[in-house]
Amino acid sequence: MSTTKTFASAADLQVKQVRFDKLSEHAYAYTAEGDPNTGVIIGDDAVMVIDTQATPVMAQDVIRRIREVTDKPIRYLLLSHYHAVRVLGASAYRAEGAEHIIASEDTRALIVERGQFDKDSEIGRFPRLFQDLQSVPEGLTWPTLTFQQKMTLWLGQLEVQILQPGRGHTKGDTVAWLPEEKILFSGDLVEFDATPYAGDAYFKDWPQTLERIAALQPEKLVPGRGAALQTPAQVQAGLAGTRAFISELYHSVQQGVARGEDLRRVYQGTYARLQPRYGQWVIFNHCMPFDVARAYDEATQYPDPRIWTAERDLQMWQALEG
Repeated sequence: MSTTKTFASAADLQVKQVRFDKLSEHAYAYTAEGDPNTGVIIGDDAVMVIDTQATPVMAQDVIRRIREVTDKPIRYLLLSHYHAVRVLGASAYRAEGAEHIIASEDTRALIVERGQFDKDSEIGRFPRLFQDLQSVPEGLTWPTLTFQQKMTLWLGQLEVQILQPGRGHTKGDTVAWLPEEKILFSGDLVEFDATPYAGDAYFKDWPQTLERIAALQPEKLVPGRGAALQTPAQVQAGLAGTRAFISELYHSVQQGVARGEDLRRVYQGTYARLQPRYGQWVIFNHCMPFDVARAYDEATQYPDPRIWTAERDLQMWQALEG
């Protein structure tokens, strides 16, 4: 393995091509070649945005595209989970009518516990995704409405179910489901041709959570990263790919732990095992040290994810890649 990998995604400076795909009369997907996605639901009287982008300046591009298709107020922001790259653009939507920021109670608890640490950590890992960072207001993005397990919003006659299907990418993962149109916005529980980040994950739970999503039988799905999945076959491929990556990585780590290997040895073996199949996925080299470190923790002595700080990020990277 190379010992010269740049930390996380610090060297990724290439601007991505944005798409704004119409999935139905009510649903749109804002995607950018593996960068974090945003979902848009347009109801009879209001708009919901799922994940706000990383800064208010970046959110303006989402707003511009929404305004090309509707002038309805963007009344609701939904946080699929708490990571900074998903939520720090929220302030841009106030001028567009945003009244409510919705999250699961578990997501709010994570913001309380580790929101500032996560913000500092993510900015260091992926500077390109925080364009015009100075546009982010002081402090964190806080939900104004929280729920447990399920809540339903009616945007006029359009039913939007907000569901917490189980732990996976984080303990607070939340999806938006349009039952009449069978369209799901999954957040980072599902990725497509993009490496799942699992530094805050629950590896033992994630496959079962994906099964609950599959049981809804979505016909279209907007993943956290990657292209919008617009046929049932594509949806199945996204679910299966995410499930396979998570399961294979954790199985490899468990085997290394059973052999008594230390984290660095487990990392080297797991990287070599997964790279042939998944190495071409977006942010593979970025995610693997964090993913294996968390899987090793879960397989040994830490059932819940430890907090990542900017300092811990660098120490871990040096230990595994240095």
